[in-house]
Amino acid sequence: MKMFNLMLTQFGPQHWWPGETEFEMMVGAILTQNTNWKNVEKAVNNLKDKGILNVKNLHAIPLPLLAYEIRPAGYYNIKAGRLKNLIKFIYERYAGDISTLLSEDTGTLREGLLAIKGVGPETADSILLYAAKRPVFVIDAYTYRILNRHGIVDDQITYYELQGLFTDNLPEDAGLFNEFHALIVRTGKEFCRGKPLCDSCPLIGWEKINISSNVRLGSCI
Repeated sequence: MKMFNLMLTQFGPQHWWPGETEFEMMVGAILTQNTNWKNVEKAVNNLKDKGILNVKNLHAIPLPLLAYEIRPAGYYNIKAGRLKNLIKFIYERYAGDISTLLSEDTGTLREGLLAIKGVGPETADSILLYAAKRPVFVIDAYTYRILNRHGIVDDQITYYELQGLFTDNLPEDAGLFNEFHALIVRTGKEFCRGKPLCDSCPLIGWEKINISSNVRLGSCI
């Protein structure tokens, strides 16, 4: 919580994830893989402008046309295929109904999302946290980098070990997890870059915290 409060004091509430509907957030979680959000917004706006941003039309649109519309997001052929896989999952398991999907219990929904080709833990957890509003902590590259540079974990820690570090030491609250992850992203983008700006980072001087024995400790790089 000290880490959270230092970042919150620096940046204020982030009001993340951007998206007007739960389905838009799900699409964004696929498109944001390996790119920045500005590019995702351009791709999402293309889908909106063409009236495609809904389950029915994304199901109907030919794959090459979908890839063309999401070109700004990069890796558009791959991501178009992943979007189609997501839509297929929604149709086959939930008859194309997003509200039914969102009412599914967390464990079953997560298992289903991870079974979709092209959906890994970070994407699945982003959908669970931001679209379904479940208390699931999202781990991304910024989380790894920040905690590694502060000497809390080494570079061999797994996604689930790092996720457990947060969930085992925080209240189970979707709103808190949402804000925490957004603040980590902001800190990573502005300060904990490839070449870090440590002197002005809101986490400078952040004291070490107690880590459970199942988390691998490392030294600051």
